[in-house]
Amino acid sequence: MERTSSFIKVWFWSRTATNVPSDVKNGITSVNTDNWGTPVAHFPSGDWAGSSSVYAASGCPSTCVDYVNNNPSAFINAYFDFQWLKIYDQGMARFRADFSDSSDSSSEPEVQQELEPSEDERESEEESLRSSSPSSEMHEDELLTSRARRRKHSSRNALIEDEDGEIWYAHEVDSDRRAPNPRVSEPSSSSSPPPRGDPTLTSWAQHIGVDAQKMHVMQTSLFRVPEEAAALKALNQLPPSHLSLRVPLQPLNRKHSRDSDGDGIRPDFRERPSFAYDIEPPIHRPSRKYARVESSESAVQGSEGAFLDAGLAFGRSFRVGWGPDGTLVHLGALCKPSSTQKTSANSSVITRTVFPLYADAAAGATLCGKLLQHHLTHSPIIPDDDDVPFADPDPEFLNFSSFVALFPAADRSYEASLFRLGQALFDDIDLRLGASVTIDIRSRISAVRRKAALSAWLEGAVSPTVEAELRANASADTPTNVFTLLTGHQIEKAVNAAIDGEFWRLATLISQAGGDFEFQQDLKHQIEIWHGERIDVHIDENVRRVYALLAGWVNKVVVGSRGGGLEKCSDVDVLKGLDWKRAFGLHLWYSEPVNASIAQVYQTFNQLVTENQIPRPPPFYSEMKTPLTTSLWNLSSIPPTTDGLFSLIRLHAEPACSLSQILTPLSFGTSPVDYSISWHLYIILSRCMRVRDFADRGDPVGRTRRMDDEISNSDDDDGIKQEGHSPSADLLTSSYASQLENQGLIQEALFVLLHIEGSIGRKKAIKDLLARSAGRLDEWMSRGIEGSLKIPRTWITEAKANYALDNGDIFDAYELFLQAELYDTAHDLAIVELAPDAILRQDFELLKNLFTIFVNHPVIGWHVRGKASLFHFL
Repeated sequence: MERTSSFIKVWFWSRTATNVPSDVKNGITSVNTDNWGTPVAHFPSGDWAGSSSVYAASGCPSTCVDYVNNNPSAFINAYFDFQWLKIYDQGMARFRADFSDSSDSSSEPEVQQELEPSEDERESEEESLRSSSPSSEMHEDELLTSRARRRKHSSRNALIEDEDGEIWYAHEVDSDRRAPNPRVSEPSSSSSPPPRGDPTLTSWAQHIGVDAQKMHVMQTSLFRVPEEAAALKALNQLPPSHLSLRVPLQPLNRKHSRDSDGDGIRPDFRERPSFAYDIEPPIHRPSRKYARVESSESAVQGSEGAFLDAGLAFGRSFRVGWGPDGTLVHLGALCKPSSTQKTSANSSVITRTVFPLYADAAAGATLCGKLLQHHLTHSPIIPDDDDVPFADPDPEFLNFSSFVALFPAADRSYEASLFRLGQALFDDIDLRLGASVTIDIRSRISAVRRKAALSAWLEGAVSPTVEAELRANASADTPTNVFTLLTGHQIEKAVNAAIDGEFWRLATLISQAGGDFEFQQDLKHQIEIWHGERIDVHIDENVRRVYALLAGWVNKVVVGSRGGGLEKCSDVDVLKGLDWKRAFGLHLWYSEPVNASIAQVYQTFNQLVTENQIPRPPPFYSEMKTPLTTSLWNLSSIPPTTDGLFSLIRLHAEPACSLSQILTPLSFGTSPVDYSISWHLYIILSRCMRVRDFADRGDPVGRTRRMDDEISNSDDDDGIKQEGHSPSADLLTSSYASQLENQGLIQEALFVLLHIEGSIGRKKAIKDLLARSAGRLDEWMSRGIEGSLKIPRTWITEAKANYALDNGDIFDAYELFLQAELYDTAHDLAIVELAPDAILRQDFELLKNLFTIFVNHPVIGWHVRGKASLFHFL
């Protein structure tokens, strides 16, 4: 603010403004207001408000000047509150002013006289000036004039306080309380407390020619009370290592408090040297800053539903802004925590943004509906011990084979391939063996059949890639095409291709692919001869690659001869340029012995992954270059994800692997919040087939759960099976239900929630979902929920009742609560809302109907509330 004899100008800059002048921001010793831009307020000087005609018309007593001078108590609530001040004048002198607080009745009157400073005082003042911080904040004691100025002025107009707390000028105090020598003061008596402040101070009011009474009111309104000043002074006396930009908070009573109820608590403000230094955010201490008023006098009376500032109302609500279908309601612009945005969140505009949570929401909803419908068909819903409906999947019908049947044979989608792999690895195999066959023979035949099923699946999975590569390299030579066909285990096609290219010897060797140990050793010996005699440089690289593949050298690079010039031969890497499925297939088909199990093949392949010789199998969508999969989710902080297909192979090969390690949403889709495939795999593998479970599954209670789908009990075989609880299983179920709810599939979400293991949590989750979806529960949907999902009608009616109550339909809510058999809630609603209205309208028939229903249904407080109303008015 700039004040002159002709005008007052005011400027304002917000804390985050970028146009703050450098002299203001840095708190330098001189400023130039011409560089501050246009002020936000400009008040030219005038006398209109103080003119006698204007003042007399206002109905106020006396004159404006006399009333202000003689009635300081009328302005105790008129004040300004500043965090810190810095005052400039044309000479940039430091000003000081005497400080007094009229609210402190215990202080003694101060006698002020002009004294010549002693040598100790000069040294003390010089030391104080040297040790003072370069803060631009104005303290109360900084309003005192310098000693050079004090000697030029009389102390006649100094403002002091007597024993009664009254404010007087110094010359009005009895002469017997002043020192006889104008330059030397008498020591005070032992019974009198030491005077507060320096007795030689000259009133700043006298210095600038302002009435002392006015100056006193301004001081108490604008500046700190003595206790605050003492705290700051004590802080400034600490060593530099202990200095802090923050003053400890103290409960101080202040006469001119903002609190409307008596003396309020006013903590110290935060301190900082200048705008160039950041300060900590203030500690939130809510206080009522305004006086209470009657609701009838409130400014919002009759406009309670109006939103004057939508952004402010939303920010104060502390509500989560996520809605259905990936809708997010927010203020400002969306950004990462480390980003810097130009737009501010301090906005009155609320933005609604829709995020594609799933790669293809429509296709995802269709797939979920198809899988869940099949699941519902084979999942009986029965009440548990607590009479809460519970979905119990039937293991006889819910397996991978039943889900495979949902996809056409020509369907090459990822989901179809996933269920087909599960069928090959986990579904029961009909061995067609007699009862007399031993368990060892059965296990051996089962392992061979399981490996053959995996091989067949793998051939079908890599077939599209092989065909695409052959089409892309239509002009390639015969050895190149032969190797490409071998990577898909298409042996017959590879033999025909070698014959058509007149590679007779190569065709003969290919026909023996996957042969015995002697065959592979012969091929390895041939490759070593080529290398030793340095003739491998004259053999086609792809021919050498086929030889290495047939020899089983998949895990190593075939080193070429190190001759010079034309005799230098390149190395051959069999796995170079292959995706993980074909690389795993080469180990399964050519590298490992015929009698090797799937677990042995997996361990060999995974060892190469662990040693970083080949990359970790990435998710299927990472190989797709469509904009949807490359830009939908950018989750660089998430660890590398493994393809869900490889995770299933790992689950089969590692007995210690749990569902917690593989059921990651990003392994099966592009969205980290798409739990559809993960949940169905959990139901099949854990609840139906019982081959794997989550790692946090608790110990079983009563009956024992085993991985071979057998239930044993040491006592008897009666009763319902009980199993340990798994928080991860319930969390996965709740997450999938939330996903379905966001997609608008309410009935499907309710069906999924029926799989929550705990009765209490299952009941609460279902009721909460019904309450959130009550507006969409028409009669057709309600019948379907009750009939197909066996959810009690009372739960559905309760959700509708709460929805009606929220919309203000009190009577409808009352009737719905009765239908839901919630008589206590209906009784409370009748007492609080319906009965008073009926009494005012003298509709006693309605009053009778409201409470008669409770005669046969006891409710809490019936005799002193509903029954009393019924007999009093009827």
